[in-house]
Amino acid sequence: MKQLTVKTMSTSYDVHIGGGVYVLFATEYKELLQHADKVGIFADATAASYHLEKLEQALQAASIPFVLHMLPGGEESKTPASFMSCHSFLLQHQFTRQSVLIAFGGGACGDLTGFVAATFMRGIPFLQCPTTILAHDSAVGGKTAINMPEGKNMVGSFHQPAGVLFRPDLFTTLPEREVRSGMAELLKHAMISDDDWTESLLLNSDFPHFSAEMLSTELLKGIRVKADIVAQDEFEQGMRKFLNFGHTLGHAVEAYFGFGKVSHGECVMIGMAYSLLLSETFGSISPGFTNRFIRFADHSGYPVQAIVDVEFNSLLQFMKMDKKVSAGELVFVLLHSPGNPFTQKVSERHCEQAYHELISRIKEEVLHDCKRNKGSNNRK
Repeated sequence: MKQLTVKTMSTSYDVHIGGGVYVLFATEYKELLQHADKVGIFADATAASYHLEKLEQALQAASIPFVLHMLPGGEESKTPASFMSCHSFLLQHQFTRQSVLIAFGGGACGDLTGFVAATFMRGIPFLQCPTTILAHDSAVGGKTAINMPEGKNMVGSFHQPAGVLFRPDLFTTLPEREVRSGMAELLKHAMISDDDWTESLLLNSDFPHFSAEMLSTELLKGIRVKADIVAQDEFEQGMRKFLNFGHTLGHAVEAYFGFGKVSHGECVMIGMAYSLLLSETFGSISPGFTNRFIRFADHSGYPVQAIVDVEFNSLLQFMKMDKKVSAGELVFVLLHSPGNPFTQKVSERHCEQAYHELISRIKEEVLHDCKRNKGSNNRK
């Protein structure tokens, strides 16, 4: 079992990674859970259908009674209606300020559960028990939120978990799209922190399908990057914004297609390509590196071509609602070079020009490449 500690100005807590982490309900988290007057599990319906029994058996072995509230799978749980139904559930089951919640699912489940925990009777503790690769990012750091029709994560709060218990053996049932989604966030952590790590991922022909052992090692590196940043900037006043690399356009693409239609990580991969292109002007990223990244994303199964027929103005309305917008100006996380991020205000005119250039690059590096390969296969 691997472990690291997240330390912030307000609290500290541990992140545990390993197949046996749920035994900690009977040891490290026994006092928290046994002193609670109620323990509630908020479970993603899809994750629950495969793995909920493992969580339930661990709690029963630790003599922890609980009540279960099932959530819709994925982003469908992060709606205002779902948020209010969770509060109604807690009130109907006589939860109090002495109660504890457990989030069992992916990033959406953790985001919703955390926001409910932050707001129920002005705040109660919660534990994160993530079931997806993507949640290695969202389960750590205390950001909680729900989506609005106007944009992703627009209503939320900062509320750190009491602990994070991560079982990589649950990933075996993840669909292909969810694997890609989580690995995009891992690559993001590399891109904003370490040139050599970035290069090792871009050169790895197994990406995004790593062995269980390698994945645990890589995820721990990603979590450590986030933990170090959160420790220095818990409430996103400065460097924590670097964790949003690729997210300004990524969130806009996600909102445009409808939350859950194209996965979060797939949209972030598109957003990172856009940020790299902007970094050619404001940083020191070369066009060759951006083009290589686009090809890498395509070859790794990310649907970068999904935006080729999307008008810039259709995405601009969502980007203008991004939480990094400053005095009406769009702000992006860019790179001087891999591992060296910074924030930059960019005019709408320049954003539009860069977007059209991104579409052109995608057509050249992805769509034209497909046609060339088809022609080559036909000749054979």
